[in-house]
Amino acid sequence: MELLNDLAWRGIVYQQTDEEGLKELLNSEKISIYCGVDPTADSMHIGHLLPFLTLRRFQEHGHRPIVLVGGATGLIGDPSGKSEERQLQTLETVQHNANCIKGQMESIFDFTGSNGAQMVNNYDWIGSIDMVTFLRDFGKHIGINYMLAKDTIASRLETGISFTEFTYTILQAMDFNHLYEHYNCKLQIGGSDQWGNITTGLELIRKNQGSEAKAFGLTIPLVTKADGSKFGKTEGGAIWLDPEKTSPYEFYQFWINTADADVIKYLKYFTFLSKEDLEALEQSVENEPHLRKAQKTLAESMTRLIHGEEALEQAIKITEALFSGDVKTLSAAEIAEGFKDVPSFEQNKDEDITLVELLVNAKISSSKRQAREDIQNGAVYLNGERLTDVNHTLSEDDRLEGKFTIIRRGKKKYYLIRYV
Repeated sequence: MELLNDLAWRGIVYQQTDEEGLKELLNSEKISIYCGVDPTADSMHIGHLLPFLTLRRFQEHGHRPIVLVGGATGLIGDPSGKSEERQLQTLETVQHNANCIKGQMESIFDFTGSNGAQMVNNYDWIGSIDMVTFLRDFGKHIGINYMLAKDTIASRLETGISFTEFTYTILQAMDFNHLYEHYNCKLQIGGSDQWGNITTGLELIRKNQGSEAKAFGLTIPLVTKADGSKFGKTEGGAIWLDPEKTSPYEFYQFWINTADADVIKYLKYFTFLSKEDLEALEQSVENEPHLRKAQKTLAESMTRLIHGEEALEQAIKITEALFSGDVKTLSAAEIAEGFKDVPSFEQNKDEDITLVELLVNAKISSSKRQAREDIQNGAVYLNGERLTDVNHTLSEDDRLEGKFTIIRRGKKKYYLIRYV
């Protein structure tokens, strides 16, 4: 399918500056396209993914993606419609964050070959510009009335906006102008909230490069959930790409728990499956939703993309062990990952303790009498095996790799005992 038609079918296109002109350009030559991210944290989260995965679709059609890390703009924050201005960061922090983000981009893009992705940092061309140069070469081209008409600025006027944030859109316009001039970059992709910054960039290119300069902008929609709640957020917070912040198992679980109402939209947005495969999965959601084929495909595709095949296999292994109750197959590292959010209790490894006492101490059962009843009724599982002996005393044999005991009460309530 032709690229822009495929993007439209997937629901990825929100706004374009010149649809016919862009289509003609993409059919006549291979160009460079860019998308930016400000290094305000040392990891991206899944809310950042869609623009960059869209950029990768262009790469798969022979165009060159440029990933811009805002080493300069990151120093002054991001005025994306927030009521409060972002705290300033040190140059060292921004550079550290930029390096971390670069590593994550390597899982998304191919940096080799004739159209290999390029990584650039706008600190390289903005960081050394003095105030006079900024005013002479850039500020004079963007009118105050033009800037006041931008939603990102107009929405802040009543609550207050600093001059720093007011000029932010010019800095982003300078990025597009620089990449157009030095990298043959003719298209910027961004979220729907970036429309004002993208069009300012096109205005600056027209003023600097001449009215015949061909440059375009394309925005993608805000990712939403069918129930109206925010995409990419859980009770534990954002879903990060950094495995130290969000483990591959947690990452996998986020995607596999996608609602039926959202899963096909997310498959279109985030995966590179064909139209035929996606339509087959859509039929599966309608006719056999209990199989959750679409959710499994989404979880596997996204975990493989961001964390690799080995991490995906480990996530599936943990998931299957928890579902079946066969937790003895898990390593200590997998237990720590899979049971990160379950109630836990620390037990002295040198102290003898009966199962009844442990159930009470760990607040798994409300009393010794209740603990005995739970055991006798077959409601207590030790490392996946039902235990009905009320006199059982825990031993080394009940410890997985000497570090953990997993207790399950009933069908799904897990508890982790850590030995210290």
